[in-house]
Amino acid sequence: MSGALAVAVGMLAAAITEVASPIDAVGSEVIDRAPRWVKEWAIEQFGTDDKLALRIGIITILALAALGVGFLSAARPVIGMAGIGVFGVVGALAAAHRPTESAGAGVPSLLGAVVGAMVLHRLVRQRPPTVEYPHESRVPLGWDRRRFLIAGGATAAGAVAIGGLGVAIERRRVAAIREDASAPLPTLPGPSDDTPRGAQVFDDTPFITPNGNFYRIDTALSFPRIDVDSWRVTINGMVEREVSFSYADLLAMPQVERMVTLCCVSNAVGGKYIGNAVWRGVMLADLLDQAGVHDEAQQVFSTSLDGWTCGFPVAAAFDGRDAMIAVGMNGETLPLEHGYPARLVVPGLYGYVSATKWLSEITLTDWDRQGYWVPRGWSRDAPIKTQSRIDVPRNGQRLAAGTHAIAGIAWAQYRGIEKVEVRVDGGEWREARLGTDVTDDAWRQWIFEWDAAPGEHEIQVRATDKNGETQTADEASPAPDGATGHHTITARVE
Repeated sequence: MSGALAVAVGMLAAAITEVASPIDAVGSEVIDRAPRWVKEWAIEQFGTDDKLALRIGIITILALAALGVGFLSAARPVIGMAGIGVFGVVGALAAAHRPTESAGAGVPSLLGAVVGAMVLHRLVRQRPPTVEYPHESRVPLGWDRRRFLIAGGATAAGAVAIGGLGVAIERRRVAAIREDASAPLPTLPGPSDDTPRGAQVFDDTPFITPNGNFYRIDTALSFPRIDVDSWRVTINGMVEREVSFSYADLLAMPQVERMVTLCCVSNAVGGKYIGNAVWRGVMLADLLDQAGVHDEAQQVFSTSLDGWTCGFPVAAAFDGRDAMIAVGMNGETLPLEHGYPARLVVPGLYGYVSATKWLSEITLTDWDRQGYWVPRGWSRDAPIKTQSRIDVPRNGQRLAAGTHAIAGIAWAQYRGIEKVEVRVDGGEWREARLGTDVTDDAWRQWIFEWDAAPGEHEIQVRATDKNGETQTADEASPAPDGATGHHTITARVE
């Protein structure tokens, strides 16, 4: 109970002072320090719920540790107070170590530990005495037990109330950011989120992914502190002049809309961590030109409001691809989950080297600086690989004999899809019909009419990009630079 109170007090103090909460700080340190295989396992097992699973795990460990400390403190109260103190120090160090925090971020955890230790000391003094030998009671029967239970119950209720208040304050903070993000963008001529004619060739997968269904993979356990009125993105480093742009500055600049498919490097063959959207913003090259990039600059190194970093070659900002600082998504203001107030979108590169959300700084530098994932075993260079996926039929689906559609998506951002082929039961590759070629940066839908005979069948797909390169059949896991192989499913025809 006193341990729960310590955590609740820390959460409330963190919410009031707007610093990282103890649980989120410890969770972020776990994410940062976990081996690559642990991260891959977590994404594979929990998907986009990996952070929820981490929070539940931390709370469970804290609860078990508190029970153990409470058991030991029954015999030696100093052990319990020392245990709470250790957890407080761990939480404080984790919070102070976060990239965007100072030493003051550790105060809430220490305050919680002090309160928890004091309450534990008081509870231990009031617990019923252990009776080893019969003797005459020195107090009215049951008085010590009643007082202990009342004090313990009050402590538990206080922990729930204080923790609930901290959660409410944090939710109110996030709600205020969402309210800012709900303000509409200035109107641009033409539709922003209409599916181009002929692009949708089957119904199961929308050609344009709705904002609410777009995948989200990042390291953030909580949204960063965002004040759109004071927010700015700064471009510095190997430039002629440092420049800085407010949100209003970006909205006042010439706006463009580009359809770009984003894909996570953690996406397995046939995986779901991919989405296609219409992004709106300002061309990155135009902003870099205002700063004047030095010839010796090798890397566009970007930093998020929560301290996350990544970097990609300077050439990718100037080689003609539609790299941008995006402020809108599918005709709406950029959602908070996807980087409000602004994020980077760079076609043809996996997000772990390019797609910084909640953007705060862009530094032109050399390759001596490394983004978040590179020292953790992922490749420095991360071009998206040519891939394809079968969406219809579903793996293991039972079908009636007759003609059926085999359909899906294929992508090779910045190169484009030239051809998609389907193979059944290891037979010859047969070409599928493609949807409209909207842009080289967006996925392309495909469909193949299949005369399905009774039996169990294996179906495979492969794509060829506009450079003439056909995706490899060699199977490789996502690490360190993206999965490869042919997506393969089975279907039972009866």
